[in-house]
Formats: sequence, structure tokens, C-alpha cells
Amino acid sequence: MTRCARKGCGKEYDKDANTEENCSYHPGDPVFHEGLKSWSCCNTVNKPVLEFDQFMQISGCAVGSHLEHIPQNQAPKPTQSAASLTLTSSAGGKESYSTRPSEPSPKLVGGTSTPKQEPVVIEEDDPTVVVTPGTQCKRQGCHATYVSDAESREGDGPGTVCTYHPRPPIFHEGSKGYLCCKRRVLEFDEFLKIGGCAHGRHLFAPKSNPSTTEEFTDCRIDHYQTPANVNVSVFAKQVDKERSTIIFESEKIHIDLYLPAGKRFKRSLDLFGAIDPDTSSFRVLGTKVRQKCSNPAFISKALPPRRFVTFLHLVIGKVPNRVELNLKKSDGRSWTLLEKTTQDLGGFQLTFGVGGRTGTIGAKEIIVDPSIQQQFKSQ
Repeated sequence: MTRCARKGCGKEYDKDANTEENCSYHPGDPVFHEGLKSWSCCNTVNKPVLEFDQFMQISGCAVGSHLEHIPQNQAPKPTQSAASLTLTSSAGGKESYSTRPSEPSPKLVGGTSTPKQEPVVIEEDDPTVVVTPGTQCKRQGCHATYVSDAESREGDGPGTVCTYHPRPPIFHEGSKGYLCCKRRVLEFDEFLKIGGCAHGRHLFAPKSNPSTTEEFTDCRIDHYQTPANVNVSVFAKQVDKERSTIIFESEKIHIDLYLPAGKRFKRSLDLFGAIDPDTSSFRVLGTKVRQKCSNPAFISKALPPRRFVTFLHLVIGKVPNRVELNLKKSDGRSWTLLEKTTQDLGGFQLTFGVGGRTGTIGAKEIIVDPSIQQQFKSQ
């Protein structure tokens, strides 16, 4: 099997079955600016991302056939090592380099040492999880694909050895590399070819490591009501959508939310009134995450001409911050509280006004509680 050399693809293919629609790739170049990562060929379609793993997962914007070697249309560049190139100026988002020798770095005085790096936690593969053939190894720098358990997981054969980078990549002043290696390059294609510096087992299905010291925490709950619904807000930042569950019953709701750092919010509410579990629902809402951009070239493209703007706030994603529950009432009665209580409320009841003035909702039907109806009938 041959590996495709196009940017954004990197898949193995059969030369005999190679067609014009097999390869999805990026014809442009990668763009790294102020922490944002994107492709020049589709940066208007695919929004820039912050994490390098997300950047590598951006699907290609062009379709063609796989290529073993990319044709070189430009004249060959003189071979210069990344260490001999020195950044001389940076203005307007452009960087220029020269081959003059760089000044020696000052030596540390007084016995001060560089800060120690935190130990790397190496994820382990879960052999009990069934992996689909063709799945790529999730370790950085390893492009191996899963064939079978006998060839990719079991034993000590050559297919089970994973050569990877244990630490994340680093991009600084045009140079590219990994924190675990000393090698730095300028071209993105050369960066992808940097060989791994550690050896181990492939990672096709990471083990789930639940926190052994799970901590239960409290979340603020607010609610308001209409004649037909009760809307409940649970304020929980960065809630895990996949693991969290909410179960509706006719007179109860069970909330189980998983939060970062091993925290968990779990609570059951004994509702004041009855609801319809089938039509009740919930959704996770988020807050937009913005990043300041002061690149003049980008601002001139994003805004119409003749507008003097020095910076923009770009929306780069959303962070979940609350869970909204929509409880469908079984009837139109007003709820005095969200939960039932054993305390005597002294006959206090909330009502919906007819005129729809301040503090009212505007209901025009009079709905009497069955217990009150029994009291009137007995009198």
C-alpha cells in the first residue's frame, strides 16, 4: 500500500483502484496566526481553530486522485537549516528571515535552572474495544492504520510498534516542531515528516479513565412558568453532553450532569405539579467564545471598504454553560413552587392575571385546583 502525499489526506491507497474522486485534500497552505490555525484554500468556509488536533481534522476542500509525490513547480530552494535562519522583522503579519548568525543567548547567572516540564500521561489502548479496519492511530506523528488485532495489537510484530510524539506541537515565529524534540522546521510539509521520538503501542481506542475521586457539587437552578410550561435553567459550565442524562417522570425529574475536573451534579426534583414526560424536553446552551484579531489584511477582507477598524472579535466556538428544561404541564394550574414542600404555605397561591400587566402572563381561563373544588362542594 502507498501513502498519499497530498495535504490533508495522508491515507494509504491501492494504485490499481485510484480514481479522480478518492482523495479529499487541501490545495492551499496552512495558516497559523495569533493562535488560530486554518487553511488558505478554505478559511472562509472552515473557521479557524485553536487546537492542532482540530486543525488536522479539517476535511479537504478539493477532490482528486491520490498522489505518491507532489510535483515541484517552483525552483528548488537552497537548503538552509532552521537554526541558521533568523527572524529580522515582523510587520503587518509578514515575517522575513536572514542567514546572519544569531546572537548567543545570555547564560543564566546565580545557579538558576530552567523550569522542569510536567510528566506526560501516556494514554493506553483498550483492547476490549472493537476497532474498524482502516482506523488511524491517535498518537501524534504516527500515521499507522488498524488492520487486525493480530497485526496491529497483539504480539511484538513490526505492525504493533508506534513511533510518536508524546508532547504537543509548538509554532513560534515561523518555526514548527514538537515540545519533546529539538528539531524545528519552517515548512509545514517538513513539519509533518518529523519522525517520532518515542516508541510504544498504538492508540486506536483510548481507555476511559473515570476519576476515582468523583466530587459532587451544587448548581444554581432558576425557573419561570407560563400557563402551559415550566422552564427550568440549570447553570452548569462545560457540561459533558455525551455522559449527562435527564429523565422525565410524571411528577419527578432526575438530573445527572458530568462536569470538568471529576465533578458531578446529581439531583432529583419532586415537582409541585404533574407534567407530560413525552412532550417535555431539554437542551444544552452555550456562550460564544471570542478572540481579538488585529490583522489589517484580515480586517480589510472581512469588512467593506472605507471603514476604519483596528481590531475584530472573532467567534471561534461555544462553551456549554447551562441546561434548559422545558416541562410541559399536564394542566394549566399555576405552580407556587418548583418542588413540593411539607411546609404550610398559608393558602398562598400564584395566579395568572387577565389584563397581562406587570408580573402577569395574560391567561384568560380560570382553572381551579381539584382539591379546592372538593372544598367548595363539601361546604
